[in-house]
Amino acid sequence: MKLRTLAAGLLVGALALTACGKEGSPGSTDPVAAQPVAADVQVPGSATFDRMKQRGRVVIGVKDDQPGLGFKDATTGQYSGFDVEIARLVAAQLGFGADKIDYKTVPSAARETTIARGEVDYYVGTYTINDNRKQQVSFAGPYFVAGQGLLVRSDETAITGKDTLKGKKVCSVTGSTPIQRVRSEGLTEPGNIVEFQTYSQCVDQLLSKQVDAVTTDDAILKGYAAQQPDKLKLVGQPFSQEPYGIGLNKDDAALRGKINDILQASYTDGTWQKIYDETLGKSGSPASPPALQRY
Repeated sequence: MKLRTLAAGLLVGALALTACGKEGSPGSTDPVAAQPVAADVQVPGSATFDRMKQRGRVVIGVKDDQPGLGFKDATTGQYSGFDVEIARLVAAQLGFGADKIDYKTVPSAARETTIARGEVDYYVGTYTINDNRKQQVSFAGPYFVAGQGLLVRSDETAITGKDTLKGKKVCSVTGSTPIQRVRSEGLTEPGNIVEFQTYSQCVDQLLSKQVDAVTTDDAILKGYAAQQPDKLKLVGQPFSQEPYGIGLNKDDAALRGKINDILQASYTDGTWQKIYDETLGKSGSPASPPALQRY
């Protein structure tokens, strides 16, 4: 499954990283995932769920600078996007309404340590499932599959795909799968690899001609391109498969199983489709739930 484009009209900006926020709404006047809150939920054997119940709130790790996926409005402080709605769906089915959610923005490089330390109960933010990460955390899902792409300036003609990156400065986020692929596959020289904490910083560098391309999942890049089509464009074909999972404590098999059950139910009853259609699906590009894997 490949995402072709993202909805236009989403706000994009270079946002500073934030600490834990208590906004109960994802930043929409008509929230997609205003799900009924499940009552009397039990997850036997889950230390994470026990901690959530004792606290009376759920702390969810998210991104805040990815339009259409995980984005924090600079004016309202509210979060929106497909990932945020999936996170809210899971919270509701665990018994936590929108007013019981604390969002914590976590940069890519800090995800594993943040989850392992229990600073978030689970993480939903374009988090690719891979074998290396499964040594440190566990995953429920996948709930979506994207592919690595390239974002360039609209007047760029030399870069047409991953095989034309030699000699070009390529930017992505520290600790992300895409930047690791650029390095491991030698797509450009080591000195031409530029890393920042957020994708919005990379996009700013691209617009100011400090770098030649930004690479990450096409789902993220098309959100930026949709906002400034006169300045930015995607080139080439996606050159990976990026299954997005919900990151969890490595030893909490009970909560992983429960969240997998929640995701599977949303695939079956149409809830996932509604969330997609009202977020990423506004682009006009159809999608359907991926096959669930019991990681």
